[in-house]
Amino acid sequence: MITVLLALMQENSAVLDVAKNCSVVDEAARKAAAAGAGVLLTPELFPVGYAPLPVRTELDPEILPGIRERLAGIARRHSIALVYSLPVVTAGQWHISATLVGSRGEELLSYSKVHLFGPEERKAFSPAEDAPAVVLLDGIRTSLAICYDVEFPETVRAAAARGAELLLVPTALGHGFENVPQILLRARALESQLTVAYANHCGVEGGCEFLGGSVIAAPDGALLAAAGTGPELLFAEVSAAAAGRARNAVPYLAERRPPVYRAWEEALAQEQAQEHAQEQAQEQGP
Repeated sequence: MITVLLALMQENSAVLDVAKNCSVVDEAARKAAAAGAGVLLTPELFPVGYAPLPVRTELDPEILPGIRERLAGIARRHSIALVYSLPVVTAGQWHISATLVGSRGEELLSYSKVHLFGPEERKAFSPAEDAPAVVLLDGIRTSLAICYDVEFPETVRAAAARGAELLLVPTALGHGFENVPQILLRARALESQLTVAYANHCGVEGGCEFLGGSVIAAPDGALLAAAGTGPELLFAEVSAAAAGRARNAVPYLAERRPPVYRAWEEALAQEQAQEHAQEQAQEQGP
């Protein structure tokens, strides 16, 4: 059975201090590689700090290619695959992205956030629409999602339906949402039968106090690793076989009925249209 040691970085980022933040990633990559890890997962927007409005208004997008090259260089120097999250600007629209680069610094996979959380994110960024893609990483079919995306079962199921066995999730989760990593992430791993790794910030950034509490959950919902509230480097062994065992035990994915679900959605849309028409008729009166 092929296994990969996954490393997850939980750290405090300095808003718009790219040099400092990249140095933190560099050190985590050094330690993770020294421990034998094959891939390092880092939090959402970590290289620029999680502060949507300052990032959107003060960050010069012209420097983004240089930041990406610096992060690719970290992966090459330490011979470790790396997941990082940065803004990406496409056709004038800013998105929150996640990128997986291989141990030689080559880009393997990218994803842009579909579900934006809160008024600041929605003011600073635009939501994407593309489904999570899948790539083979050290023998494990791997996909990406970002933060709020995994709070929607559709996102994780879309990755699993495309064959993902490992889902890597940069996040930026504040205090008050403890049930997300402690309950919801484990449920997502269980219901879609894949390993989910969820890397959060810690400390205070841009006035937001982050929860920490990063987790790695197995395809059967078991907790493989969990962080406290401060800086931490988590490790867990992950494999394609773990997803296979869970899917053989209870074949959730094989026994889905997408045509039935589509029929439900179509029926709901018709019901809502009829209710709307009735409400309009009542407002207009006889």
